Amino acid sequence: MFMNTLSEDARPGLRPEAEPVSVLILPGWQGSGPEHWQMLWAQRDGYTVVEQNDWFRPRRGDWLARLDEVIGDAPGPVVLVAHSLGCILVAAWASFSRHTARVQGALLVAPADVEAPEHRERLPGWAPIVRQTLPFSSVLVGCQNDPHCRTDRAHEMAQNWGARWVLGEPFEHLKVDTSWGAWPQGHALLQTLLKE
Repeated sequence: MFMNTLSEDARPGLRPEAEPVSVLILPGWQGSGPEHWQMLWAQRDGYTVVEQNDWFRPRRGDWLARLDEVIGDAPGPVVLVAHSLGCILVAAWASFSRHTARVQGALLVAPADVEAPEHRERLPGWAPIVRQTLPFSSVLVGCQNDPHCRTDRAHEMAQNWGARWVLGEPFEHLKVDTSWGAWPQGHALLQTLLKE
């Protein structure tokens, strides 16, 4: 027998409990090792790392399909935490996916300039960078001495994507060997996206 009843949260005038937000970690080219700040966050806070089929020969189509699948299967809203090539992935994915409304925000850290000649050779198929405004809130953290992306290029990406621009100390691409550990300043930026 069908019962037409309203749960406590669904009664008129009552606001339903907010769905928990899933944080998805998007490493860049070659992945993020166990001491990388992304992995430290995942281990400490239970965030989900989006595993790609090949970290060393990243195929754009494969990476896009995997991200779309993971976000499509997420139980509620998501916040993306992307590093390096992962930032370029987010911009490309957001230009076509029907799941963009599920994304609450994105923390984009040290994007890789895949249009630079040295990266075009290493990462074929990733240029040109998608430049349209992201349909969700985002923060882009640039690095003053990043060998993979000049500061002006990172700032330009932030403008193109409609991201809040944050220029930190000389980060050197915020990779493992820069000894940033769990990078608490970055985690504080993530918290602002989670609260929105």
